[in-house]
Amino acid sequence: MYIEIESEAQLLALLNARSDIQKVVVQAVDLRVAKTQLLSMRAEGGVFLGCQFDTELLTHVMSTGGTVFPELPDLEFKPYRASLYTADELLDGYVKGNAESLFTTTRDARIYRQFQESKSEHSLVDALAQRLHDHAIDDALDDLLGDPQKPRRVVAIMGGHAMRRGDDAYRDVARMARRLTTKGYFLASGGGPGAMEATNLGAWFGPRPEEELERAIDRLALVPTFRDRGDLSWQDLALEVRDASSGGAESLGVPTWFYGHEPVNVFSTHIAKYFSNSIREDGLLALARHGVIFAPGSAGTVQEVFQDAAQNHYGVFGDVSPMVLYGSRFWKEEKPAWSLLQALSRGRQYEKMIAMEDDVDAIVRFIADHPRVAYQP
Repeated sequence: MYIEIESEAQLLALLNARSDIQKVVVQAVDLRVAKTQLLSMRAEGGVFLGCQFDTELLTHVMSTGGTVFPELPDLEFKPYRASLYTADELLDGYVKGNAESLFTTTRDARIYRQFQESKSEHSLVDALAQRLHDHAIDDALDDLLGDPQKPRRVVAIMGGHAMRRGDDAYRDVARMARRLTTKGYFLASGGGPGAMEATNLGAWFGPRPEEELERAIDRLALVPTFRDRGDLSWQDLALEVRDASSGGAESLGVPTWFYGHEPVNVFSTHIAKYFSNSIREDGLLALARHGVIFAPGSAGTVQEVFQDAAQNHYGVFGDVSPMVLYGSRFWKEEKPAWSLLQALSRGRQYEKMIAMEDDVDAIVRFIADHPRVAYQP
């Protein structure tokens, strides 16, 4: 296995402990801090992704067998990231009180704009950079969820961006996320507005009384959707609520620049944002190894129901986990996925791992009472 080095401190510690860099991958590190040590050894067997060199060091590394993936020019993003995003990083450039700046001057908006331009121009370099970026996000996500010192039982809540702050469904999603967080689950969402924001908001308030969550929703409901314009800003209210309740619980958002017109929500403490929506959707369902709750949504949410069902149906990841459809009228009448899900699961192992519920506590109980089990074909 390769050793991954993602900081100058890690690199110096490694070089102080050994005299070669065989099977070492160094990502986004300024190598000049270790120039003396690196010049004293061959670089054969080392891989350097987006690292900083001076001319002498670069010449030495390449002439002694090192593999160098250079930085790519004129990008609004870093292809070789060592960590996930934060909301504040993506909001860099946002001007409080100026709602339009969320869609024009933030780092998030600039990356989205470049992404759109690259698609229209069919840019090979941009496409390569985006693939490298998404691979780096995969790696950072593995670091977060694969830490043996901090195991995380991931439950995802899926649902549409159109869900309005303050609506009954929004409140229910936030409540179930909070209650699951208090039971030790790590909540994940698609990272955007609507049901996704409700998920990360509820998780954020996990350490606090539910009455505080209700008051926060009342405040946020003054601007129900990110498309609303007025004296108050959708984003300003979110920042106000988050900053007034510092120290919230961790959660994950997994958004995509495919839907880049939707802003990320500020209540997700870890953000794994992708260019590829297909990788993002399948990956979000895959990491939710302890269950998925499906709130009302549109075509994307319906698709996700059956993506998750296929993972359970075929035991793609070696286990079977619970699925809960929240909102019986919606899933029976408006988007009648329940009957098809029942038919699909009949006689299969996950038949007893699916449910449709309207009650928040019943959903939380079902998740807790149905831990994942090993897949049996």
